[in-house]
Amino acid sequence: MSLMVANGALLTCSFSMPPLPTPLKVLPLHRVLVENQPAANIRDHVPEVNITSFGMCMAPANPAVIAATAAAMGVPTPVPCVPVTPAPWLPGVPTVLVDKAPALDMRCRCLCQWAGVISIVFPRVTRTMVP
Repeated sequence: MSLMVANGALLTCSFSMPPLPTPLKVLPLHRVLVENQPAANIRDHVPEVNITSFGMCMAPANPAVIAATAAAMGVPTPVPCVPVTPAPWLPGVPTVLVDKAPALDMRCRCLCQWAGVISIVFPRVTRTMVP
């Protein structure tokens, strides 16, 4: 069993520098509340809508990081984070549907196109468990 995830949950990215938590923004479109907040599902992965910047990015696959590092003569150089999350959160909770899509729980991860792994560090929900 794991905790469900709702609006305001805190996320981190494996390549953010420094590792700053960023809140998940869940729009009230799902019409499902959990502990008085909109409940999240696997489709809440849209960059700059649901997942905002983590500050600075150090992902070696990010073309902006590659260019900044080359300009600094090989010294690894972070650039402003712009999340690119084309795929939904995985794995989701298929036994609990929120607006016809699997709900999000603490075990879910979202992958950034630049190889970062976005994790949930605080679900915002403290009592509602899912199987």
